[in-house]
Amino acid sequence: MSVTELPKVEIKSLENIKFDEYTVKIDDSETDKRIKEIAKNQPNFRESGADTKAKEGDLVALDYKATIDGKEFKGSEGKNTQLTLGKDLFLKGFDKQLIGVKKDDEKVVEATLPENYPEKELVNKKAKFNCKILTVKQPQEVKIDDNFAKNLGAKDLKDLKALISKQINDEYKNSLDQLSKNQILKEIEKIKVEEVPENLVEEEVKILSQGMSEDEAKKNKKSFEEKAKTRIKTGLILNEFGEKNQIKVSEQEIQAEVQKQLRMMPGQEKMVMDFYQKNPSALSSLRGTVYEEKILNLIKEKGKPNKKEISKDEAEKILKEAHKHDHDHSHDHEHKKETKKKPAAKASKEKKPSTKTAKAKPAAKKTKKVSKK
Repeated sequence: MSVTELPKVEIKSLENIKFDEYTVKIDDSETDKRIKEIAKNQPNFRESGADTKAKEGDLVALDYKATIDGKEFKGSEGKNTQLTLGKDLFLKGFDKQLIGVKKDDEKVVEATLPENYPEKELVNKKAKFNCKILTVKQPQEVKIDDNFAKNLGAKDLKDLKALISKQINDEYKNSLDQLSKNQILKEIEKIKVEEVPENLVEEEVKILSQGMSEDEAKKNKKSFEEKAKTRIKTGLILNEFGEKNQIKVSEQEIQAEVQKQLRMMPGQEKMVMDFYQKNPSALSSLRGTVYEEKILNLIKEKGKPNKKEISKDEAEKILKEAHKHDHDHSHDHEHKKETKKKPAAKASKEKKPSTKTAKAKPAAKKTKKVSKK
């Protein structure tokens, strides 16, 4: 059995590493705009007069009894069913037939039962719904005040504005933080290291060329060797820094990362949990990701940040350019099968960090829910 002797690496310079650290200044107008959007998506309904005809956007409450070929069926009765006309969330085409109804009207509506109807023998059957209209309510503009803020979990309107401002900032913070870490990784790549062992380079090239044909792998061999050396070198430096600073990854941290992924994939929680339970290597790889993240966070703490306060528009511009840059560089290997990069060197008890630079994501989509952290 042969043991690969790893080159010595110098990590002292990491304590003076330079990078940009961004904070986003959110204007009051941005906060007010977001609050108005939230209010718009939470309409307040007020009951109309007895002669008011229902139109699109109104909320209609009704009781119904349905039949197929004159016979009742399981699930054929509904009480105080509430429909916002125009959303078509009940049965396809049902809403449209209620346009023009008034309170206390009776209306027969015809609709086809959907493919996902629980009683399989009734799927795609046409049903007649005898509807009794209970109320017609019209949407009212929501008043943005302390009560509105309290309904969203804030103390008052001032507190809500502070929460929304933080929420908008957080949407950019993660992506901008990732840009800072990418800069750190680029700086690490400049640090000189003794010659990287050839067998480690070969192993890394195999990973990089996975999923390619033999001809493609040969064609890209030189660029892959350069990339492999860079990744191994960066991995060694990060690992050395992690060991010198006694960075460890606890089981709680691994589980917290799994939970984070579960929250990002609503409805697919079981699939994600099954994946990690059946693939110990995936959990080990996740440990490597957390380990690398902790190392980069510590380097950031010890480094020399160039602090920049930027506007929301400037943040979007920076992220857009970074995303375009990453996208352009990814074209070289679009045909390549996506593989989880393994760490190159094997010198630590902890999983070595992968040195693949994470892509900067564009700002998250606007959210309608406000939560206190």
